[in-house]
Amino acid sequence: MTKAPGKSNRKGLTFLQVAAMFGNEEKSRKWIEELHWPDGPFCPHCGSFNVQSGIRHPSMTHRCRECSKKPMFTVRVGTILENTRLPYRTWAIGIYLFTTNLKGVSSMKLHRELGVTQKSAWFMLHRLRAAMEANMPWFNGPVEADETYIGGKEGNKHAKKKLKAGRGAVGKAAVAGIRDRETGQVVAKVVESTDKETLQGFVNEHAVEGATLYTDEASAYKGMSRTF
Repeated sequence: MTKAPGKSNRKGLTFLQVAAMFGNEEKSRKWIEELHWPDGPFCPHCGSFNVQSGIRHPSMTHRCRECSKKPMFTVRVGTILENTRLPYRTWAIGIYLFTTNLKGVSSMKLHRELGVTQKSAWFMLHRLRAAMEANMPWFNGPVEADETYIGGKEGNKHAKKKLKAGRGAVGKAAVAGIRDRETGQVVAKVVESTDKETLQGFVNEHAVEGATLYTDEASAYKGMSRTF
């Protein structure tokens, strides 16, 4: 098994590049549309690609020509953005942060980075995680795998909420993550434990056979039956 290089070798966009990519609502909306509609816009009601784009409406962007009532819609309909008032720019940057942080991103981080309430940040994460679990991709590699624990420190909790069962990972949720270095896509999942069977099973579920795997020195990844 090949060991992971230092974090300094992990490439990503700079803050200025992210700011330029999602500079305004129009850029952010088009980026989300390209993700959701890689083959062009389609009607969320009937699935037809026979739609009118760029319609003159204060909030709607497309209209279906096939549905009997010719409904108008946006990329929000049928996606995690549906029935939310958060701007496209907030969603775009939130999606980017969520999918490029191998160790996960907390609602408090999104709250600070996006300037939204912690409640809104938690809501975004809930939808993002649900969408990721419903459409988990297979990675061709090379891939990076790691695990972490998410949750408040025992020392920072109110006396009534402390578990009084030790330190370290006590009271925290274990999260396994895998990232494709070529595409930057990330899958993260809450796991019951970080033992060998669980972590190797997680990797095998999301990396194709023959993909090169980069990990840390954790013993749970050693002795995998496949060649990475």
